[in-house]
Amino acid sequence: MKPAQVQQFFERLREVDPSPTTELNYKTPFELLIAVILSAQATDVGVNKATDRLYPVANTPEAILALGEDGLKDYIRTIGLFNSKAANIIKTCRILIEDYASEVPQDRAALEALPGVGRKTANVILNTAFGLPTIAVDTHIFRVSNRTGLAPGKTPLAVEKKLLKVVPGEFLQDAHHWLILHGRYTCIARKPRCGACIVRDLCAFKDKTDAD
Repeated sequence: MKPAQVQQFFERLREVDPSPTTELNYKTPFELLIAVILSAQATDVGVNKATDRLYPVANTPEAILALGEDGLKDYIRTIGLFNSKAANIIKTCRILIEDYASEVPQDRAALEALPGVGRKTANVILNTAFGLPTIAVDTHIFRVSNRTGLAPGKTPLAVEKKLLKVVPGEFLQDAHHWLILHGRYTCIARKPRCGACIVRDLCAFKDKTDAD
């Protein structure tokens, strides 16, 4: 995709959604961190159902640590991989209390060192909680970037690096959310809704559908 097309691509996405954000429910960086850890191989809807029950009871590292691993599982057992996620969250809470005065660090290396946190999760936290221009490449962004020709790459990291190069600076802060939402609701995996796509004419996908 040429630079002028990339500019148009994001101008159109911005026009229909000027202030995109995550669909995960959260009020603090810590709540977002826990929600993102839980969201691996789970839907935002499913995570929100669990955290809507959990956060009124425990929404700080101390409170979740006080629940204990088994107590935490009672709130998140509807989410896939809840056993390993509970273990990671308890370990993460302990580290936040001992090393960061219960605050979520605003540093990539520190975030990635937390149990259950990888590069994608760290990017979500840095972008959404702290306003840094990072892009977390999930399955939606990976698909949209490759399918449209926006930022082709064989791995999530390759796509992330390409996006950071080709996305104009004015769009970097919100690009992460625009691309996720576009992939979640329009450029879906099995039968993309090309008939309803506002960037259809800019897209390099050869097998466009008429679905809207």
